Amino acid sequence: MNNELEQFLQLAKESGIQDSEVYHVQSQSRPIFFEGNRLKQLESSQSEGTALRLWRERCPGLAVAYGKVAPRTLVDKAIAITELNDPQIIELAPARRSIHPDTGKSLPIEDLIDLGRDAIARIRDFYPETICSAEIECETETTTLINSQGLYCQYTETSLSYSVGVELVRGEDFLGIYDGEYSKDRLDSDRVIEDILQRLNWAQTHAPAVTGKVPVLFTANAATLLWDTVMMALNGKQVLEKSSPWSDRKGERVISPLLTMSQQPSIEPYSCPFDDEGTATQNLNLITQGRLDNFYCDRFVGRELGLGTTGNGFRPSLGSYPTPSLVNVIFEPGNGSLKDLITQLDNGIIVDQILGSGADISGDFSINVDLGYRVTNGEVVGRVKDTAIAGNVYNVLKEIVALGNDRSWNGSCYTPSVIVEGLSVVG
Repeated sequence: MNNELEQFLQLAKESGIQDSEVYHVQSQSRPIFFEGNRLKQLESSQSEGTALRLWRERCPGLAVAYGKVAPRTLVDKAIAITELNDPQIIELAPARRSIHPDTGKSLPIEDLIDLGRDAIARIRDFYPETICSAEIECETETTTLINSQGLYCQYTETSLSYSVGVELVRGEDFLGIYDGEYSKDRLDSDRVIEDILQRLNWAQTHAPAVTGKVPVLFTANAATLLWDTVMMALNGKQVLEKSSPWSDRKGERVISPLLTMSQQPSIEPYSCPFDDEGTATQNLNLITQGRLDNFYCDRFVGRELGLGTTGNGFRPSLGSYPTPSLVNVIFEPGNGSLKDLITQLDNGIIVDQILGSGADISGDFSINVDLGYRVTNGEVVGRVKDTAIAGNVYNVLKEIVALGNDRSWNGSCYTPSVIVEGLSVVG
């Protein structure tokens, strides 16, 4: 494969292009789908994509192809696109060879099917009226990046993902609960099933709506409503554009001293050895006890800010230019399980699933609660319906009451549950 990718660089050089890079992703997946409480289908798919980025007279051109492609065709397309762009400083990683050992482990298809059947059976043993679905997938992906400076980076990872959806219809009332897991080597469905059963139990009765400003407990499933805005505010691109409210507050306390967050790219299962520009990823302290330590940058943004890249240049898609993005965001835990946090609420709600997108960089949000529960005197008394919450993330995160020790992965964000004050709840 390396020789094939080198052809792109060689043809670009023969066309008078001195600066170029090739980003290549190849994957093979085996998804399994369950619907209506039974196995629906098995699939096997392969995909391959190649992105060629080059500069002619410092004008960039990016061309993408999926599947097998003639190198000459892709080079010509990329060169043609340079006619549409203005000159810029060339951002290429220096020569480095970084080939990482394969990570992860595949599981037999029979084991994955048994996992899905077992999960559905265990849920329906307690709630036979539920309609369950599941998707289980084993995927192997290889990422390769080379450039005309002599860079050659590559890693291959095998991942296992597992998600379960439970639906319960009673008259005009619809309840949907969703949870899942991601791993490099094993799937343990016990936590997922236990969490779903707990939520079904809490939802057996309806509780009257609560209104006004009351404490809100965000489970790990819903806490990213808050963290997504924090990560935007730490994005060097937002700082460069002066749209982050924290642009000039480095070294200052910006949120509650209970909160410490960092990037730790070597932690499984979302480990990532280098970014999409070929820079090695690194541990990065972002916020320590509420104090803003660092922003994260790609090569362009880091140069413009005078900070240098932090190894966070990632492509949102194969056909996109690198832009700052975090990997493996880790929040330090607090004390107590989810049940311990619930006992701290005299009168409040739990938010477990939300509808719609969260806040933008301004921090303002108003969203509907898809799955939430009323808490009275430290006990869950039932599910709340037709409830919305509103507030400003930056203000709310100054009012953190407690963090749990119940961290779990929500995407590549390892977060505990959190209790906050200052949110307006409307029933």
